[in-house]
Amino acid sequence: MSARPPNKSAPEPDTDSDLEEITEEVCVESELQDGEMMEVEVGHHTVLLVRSGGEYSAIGNQCTHYGAPLSKGALAGTRVRCPWHGACFNVKTGDLEEYPGMDCLPCHKVKIEHSKVHVSIHKKYLKQNKRLKEMGGRVQGVDHTVLLMGGGAASLVCAETLRQERYGGRIIMVSRDDLLPYDKTKLSKVMNVESDSILLRRMEFFHKYDIEVWIQKEAKSLDTEKKTVMFTDGSLQSYDQLLISTGCRAKELECSGADLENLWMLETPQDARNIHYSCTGRRTVIVGTSFIGMEVASYMTDKAKSVTVIGSSELPYQKTLGPEIGKITMQVSSDRLRSMGNYAGGRNVKFYMNDSVAEVRGENGKVKEVVLRSGIVLPADVLIVGIGVIPNSEFLQRSPVELDPKRFVTVDKFMKTNVPDVFCAGDVACFPLAMSKNQMVTIGHWQMAQAQGRVAALNMLNRKVELNSVPFYWTVLIGNTIRYAGYGEGYTELVLKGKVEDMKFLAFYIKDDEVVAVAGLNFDPAVSQVAEKMVAGKVISKAQAKSDDLSWLKMP
Repeated sequence: MSARPPNKSAPEPDTDSDLEEITEEVCVESELQDGEMMEVEVGHHTVLLVRSGGEYSAIGNQCTHYGAPLSKGALAGTRVRCPWHGACFNVKTGDLEEYPGMDCLPCHKVKIEHSKVHVSIHKKYLKQNKRLKEMGGRVQGVDHTVLLMGGGAASLVCAETLRQERYGGRIIMVSRDDLLPYDKTKLSKVMNVESDSILLRRMEFFHKYDIEVWIQKEAKSLDTEKKTVMFTDGSLQSYDQLLISTGCRAKELECSGADLENLWMLETPQDARNIHYSCTGRRTVIVGTSFIGMEVASYMTDKAKSVTVIGSSELPYQKTLGPEIGKITMQVSSDRLRSMGNYAGGRNVKFYMNDSVAEVRGENGKVKEVVLRSGIVLPADVLIVGIGVIPNSEFLQRSPVELDPKRFVTVDKFMKTNVPDVFCAGDVACFPLAMSKNQMVTIGHWQMAQAQGRVAALNMLNRKVELNSVPFYWTVLIGNTIRYAGYGEGYTELVLKGKVEDMKFLAFYIKDDEVVAVAGLNFDPAVSQVAEKMVAGKVISKAQAKSDDLSWLKMP
């Protein structure tokens, strides 16, 4: 099952306080043991029935992110983790406890009579499978301003968390985009997407909860002594607390011809649509073999006349998922590898690895050929560039806010910078990762940006909450989804379960005889189960990873 994010024609999720009468009831003869769950039908509505701590509870069964069945996920204590993308919900309340996703689940009434479990459901939840956590608004007389620099996931979650926690001051969200916050993970997966269909919240939402949104506005400089931000249009805004969540932008090609038409970088929904229509039925060349490049290649396989991928490493994903998964990726993208040298091809996709672009040649101002450093000349109608990102931190350069050597903003486990009242979250942040012994890292994942936005908000309110999320992300490849949890940089060994030819595998990344990350294809809910163990601080040994018996994956 799947569910689209809310669009302009869809209503916002119901709030906690908007309850109606009970109209449907079901009696279940359940033999659930403690720590077990099952999907049950209440009328025509699916409900997740859970037994935890000796008590029964019932919540919505569809993840509020993309509608995955939570009954197929990982249950750990009082929370269930989605098998698809790792979102977590409290089984007693339905509240969202880990991202992605924005909304909570409905929580249904449960009672036990004569050894039978009775589940009741409110009328409104027969049509609505998500719930908005109760939020407040601005309070008259509260003279305090939180300024959120950036219009992405981190800023949006920060704003919502502040209102959920009854912050009554002014909230201003500033975005250089021309859209309200939207689901950026869609852009490389469904490239002909309409902007309205991926909005995370409608304007009515921001009005209702007194969250100001300024679009097409960009910061020029920051004065931390006066607590003001200067914008490129000459305007000035003061703040009491500031969140820097300006994200990153795509790195450009640095060669002759990089300014030709039909050369695209993927940053906005309009970029995605331009790429979709430009590439359909045409010779498409993609530079970059990490997530953006490979997802675009996957999407274009049955649309473009041909797809050619250029990578600077030996294999795709070599710096992220590792060479083992990179090899699998090439096997999935091609019917079979013709060679393991510079060229491999099949299934309308060709790879040129260990190479890079030396020149882009044009005709009538448009891309015509791509010249590689190896001397190979590739005919091209469209060139797509996905070779990395640059942090949007230029406006901080004359401020005392500490940046690392790559110009990312350094924060602590509370998402605080070195400057009082200045916080940072999202792709632009360099932060200590708890599961990696507080190693300082930069991780450009949607779920992590949301988690950081929440932690920043809570610490703005002096709640002293530390970031303790385990990175969880996914990538789509020729109709198949690879899921990944953990942080595998510097791993020394990989243990692979399953068979590549069966399109089913589970890969454990080992460092110092412990599992530090996991990747899976068609092995649900194993990646979610590993993520739950990691967030609980449980060590997964190399011996467990190598064992033929994977029953240890289930939480006790």
